[in-house]
Amino acid sequence: MEARYEALRRATEEVAAVDAHAHNLVEHGSAFPFLRCFSEAEGDALALAPHSLSFKRSLRDIAALYNCKPLLEKVEKFRSAEGLKSIASKCFQAANISVILIDDGITFDKMLDLESHKAFAPVVGRVLRIERLAETIINDVISNQIVALKSIAAYRSGLEINPNVSKTDAEDGLRKELTGPRPFRITNKNLIDYLFTCSLGIAVSLLEIRTWTCESATHYILCVLFLRTKRFAKCQIVLLHASYPFSKEASYLASVYSQVYLDFGLAIPKLSVHGMTSSLKELLELAPIKKVMFSTDGYAFPETYYLGAKRARDVVYRALSAACEDGDLSIQEAIEAVEDIFRRNALHLYKLNVVNGSINHETTIVGDSASLSSVEEDVLFVRIIWSDASGQYRCRVVPAGRFYEITRNKGVGLTFAAMGMTSFCDGPADGSNLTGVGEIRLVPDMPTLLRIPWSRREEMVMADMQIRPGEGWEYCPRNALRKVTKVLLDEFNVTMKAGFENEFFLRRKLVSDGVEQWVPYDNTNYCSTSAFDGASSILQEVYSSLKASGIIVEQLHAEAGKGQFEIALKYILCTLAADKLIYARETIKSIARKHGLLATFLPKPDLNDLGSGSHVHLSLWENGQNVFMGSSKDNFHGMSKTGQQFLAGVYHHLPSILAFTAPHPNSYDRIQPDTWSGAYQCWGKENREAPLRTACPPGVPLDLVSNFEIKSFDGCANPHLGLAAIIAAGIDGLRRDLKLPEPIESNPSDHASKLKRLPQNLQESVEALSADKVLHELIGDKLVTAAIAIRKAEIDHFAKNPGAFNDLIHRY
Repeated sequence: MEARYEALRRATEEVAAVDAHAHNLVEHGSAFPFLRCFSEAEGDALALAPHSLSFKRSLRDIAALYNCKPLLEKVEKFRSAEGLKSIASKCFQAANISVILIDDGITFDKMLDLESHKAFAPVVGRVLRIERLAETIINDVISNQIVALKSIAAYRSGLEINPNVSKTDAEDGLRKELTGPRPFRITNKNLIDYLFTCSLGIAVSLLEIRTWTCESATHYILCVLFLRTKRFAKCQIVLLHASYPFSKEASYLASVYSQVYLDFGLAIPKLSVHGMTSSLKELLELAPIKKVMFSTDGYAFPETYYLGAKRARDVVYRALSAACEDGDLSIQEAIEAVEDIFRRNALHLYKLNVVNGSINHETTIVGDSASLSSVEEDVLFVRIIWSDASGQYRCRVVPAGRFYEITRNKGVGLTFAAMGMTSFCDGPADGSNLTGVGEIRLVPDMPTLLRIPWSRREEMVMADMQIRPGEGWEYCPRNALRKVTKVLLDEFNVTMKAGFENEFFLRRKLVSDGVEQWVPYDNTNYCSTSAFDGASSILQEVYSSLKASGIIVEQLHAEAGKGQFEIALKYILCTLAADKLIYARETIKSIARKHGLLATFLPKPDLNDLGSGSHVHLSLWENGQNVFMGSSKDNFHGMSKTGQQFLAGVYHHLPSILAFTAPHPNSYDRIQPDTWSGAYQCWGKENREAPLRTACPPGVPLDLVSNFEIKSFDGCANPHLGLAAIIAAGIDGLRRDLKLPEPIESNPSDHASKLKRLPQNLQESVEALSADKVLHELIGDKLVTAAIAIRKAEIDHFAKNPGAFNDLIHRY
């Protein structure tokens, strides 16, 4: 049977769904308990939710998505470590939802506003509760985002609605409400009935009636009487939640009244598998397929959207394939039904013209799909960005209309060879095991989407590399970082934060005798006031653009090299820090270009430069607490036991790590003694000559340290791979309870006879990485092998072509 219905299965899995009814998400830290993700129960009843069939099934579904054990505490720990944006990205990407219609009438603690949801779905519309509007008496809530009015009359006073209630009766009801406690909650039946009937009279789209709490089928008889009232014959009504447990009655109403539509959200996924399937089948017994709509009824937590979408796709497939088996539908008719149920019915009913990030009403739907003809009036292009194993930033550009219709969910193709390319050739390095045979998908990670500040008609988004939908490619740097981050969290309940210090050179073009040269922007010294003043207008624009992109700058100054500057970014979760570092460097380079300059992050642009050593500061966190820092009871040179073990792992694997953090042959020209670059394998507290420096910033007790710095994390490094290597090394230190040697408290050159030099060239670092089984295992052998092949190819090429170094200022 499965083989016969493969096309139907594929249609249910791939359709970009319109979520016709949902509610607002909440921020992490909300008082709304996560257990409510699985149940509508409250109080003492909620404690029994884990014993329901739907809880046990849903917990397994979420755990599978997060690749963690199916235990509530493990899921909650993963959520806390990842943060809302990352969690929402996983859930909404897996849910494949293109439009969300949100009823924001339910209020939750720390609830996100409507606009915030556009980070997770390209189009968000509003469903307005008429009771909430009356209660708050807000006159400016009507906007072009509203697609429907909604009543919860069944919750407040039941569906015995009197269509002939008078204004006088309503006024009397309002007076009674106003004499009650504040803030008042409308429960007076005459007032609710009057609001309901007036709303029907002026509704330009439709009204939703919530029927989940109906006490008996008598309400449906009364609903029939209401539907027969000619005054409201043209007002379309949606019965939510599959009208459970009255699904058959709802199906009948939809079959005989043209204005009645059905929505099966919340019944799916809250019922058992049998209950969900039976309820949907009952809806389809009489109701036209054109009147049955999908929604998640998602609320508070991204997982509710994911569960609603995942189970809806499965249950719709079950119901439609059974209909094919029974002879009710052909397979092609069932596939058409998938499009109707998940997408077309809602677009048609709500008369939606979906454009980039907004909703407009239209009178017709052309071709039974959302029109995107006007999307490019706002945004023209979307850049899909990745960083390859050689540390270069690349992008594929998609017209915005196509992006929001197709690419957002399905991604774009990319050859396997792309992750084997070097800095000197757009072809795979020998030994990388990557060729032009085979293709992966670059899938946009939608929470990273942002409007490009220096090019307002474009957006950019980071990409995940997937070998098939939802499955990360083993060569994907972002996936590698997430993988080791998960190991750190699962085994030690620890996460790592990172704050990058970006050092870069500004160059201006000089043409002499027809020869083009890029010369330093100025010739000033470290922290020079005149250097900053000369570049102030550029740096102001960089800062404003970074701020607009949500990238927080902590400080900036002129550095020691000619035309060299530094911009330090705030500590954030390392997975986010890597993404934001790429965006920050794109911003700096683009704005410099706008001013006729060239910004390069190459560590040593020419032989006369001192060299640029972008650094990274790192710290370890558990449940919101810095666990790298020591305490009165747990203190090794200011570090905790966890901090010492982690740093010992980094110390032990530092020669291998350099193959990722200093990945280019010319990086090593600057890693010399007495240049603050960290040439010897050692560590020290506030020792800037050590490659590993523990730091005690203002506000931290002098006998403690709060973070550590790695001196060599160059601008030609892939930030995801560099951080992945550091975490992998730290995990090894924690697993083996490694110990640090005593710190070096003076210039390491004074101890040269006792200290080991770090690799003095890339070849030595590559040899260390080749022998490092821990990094191979944790990062992934195939990805490490490809990186080694790229490094070897670059060593060989630049040894034979030293003049080719000059071109690299345009690549990094």
